[in-house]
Amino acid sequence: MSLRNKYFLFACKFLIVAFFEVNMGMASGKPFETFDPDKSRNWSFFTDGVMGGVSSGKAYFGKSGSDHFVRLEGRVSTANNGGFIQIRHSLAEYFDNNIKGISLKVRGNGEKYYIFIRTTSTLLPWQFYNASFKTSKNWKVIKINLDTFQPSSSFLRKTIKSSSIRSIGIVAYGRDHKAKVDISEIYFFK
Repeated sequence: MSLRNKYFLFACKFLIVAFFEVNMGMASGKPFETFDPDKSRNWSFFTDGVMGGVSSGKAYFGKSGSDHFVRLEGRVSTANNGGFIQIRHSLAEYFDNNIKGISLKVRGNGEKYYIFIRTTSTLLPWQFYNASFKTSKNWKVIKINLDTFQPSSSFLRKTIKSSSIRSIGIVAYGRDHKAKVDISEIYFFK
């Protein structure tokens, strides 16, 4: 084997190993998000005001003990065809097809909240997959399998293909209520 071919083979092996380490790291024991203030924050806040609704709120980052967190807080109103406040993170890298679910460390005011996932199939702004979770005043870890997420439209696939996930949102949604939910960790698990 020529020296050139050996270098080429070495480069291919290196790239394959690097690729698998990046993809495996995204879904292993390493968290997707810990809201560490030293890391970049790629979260966007918005309300139903983008479509004429009147819900209001804010999102901000804080710390409680050793936990860094993001807080989604406000008033959700269904008036004027509205009904949500949301924080969303768009993914720069995509997952493989082995992701089975999502895990969150949360606390809140006892209300029900939602995780919205958008995929390559959710082309229209009102299309998403959702799953709900309930909060309490103490931190707790919740785990939700991807196969329990519900599509918002019958035009979408029945289940989420993890390699098609493009964003994740934490949402106060669907009914008039006061929202206050903290999220300190997000994991995708296999």
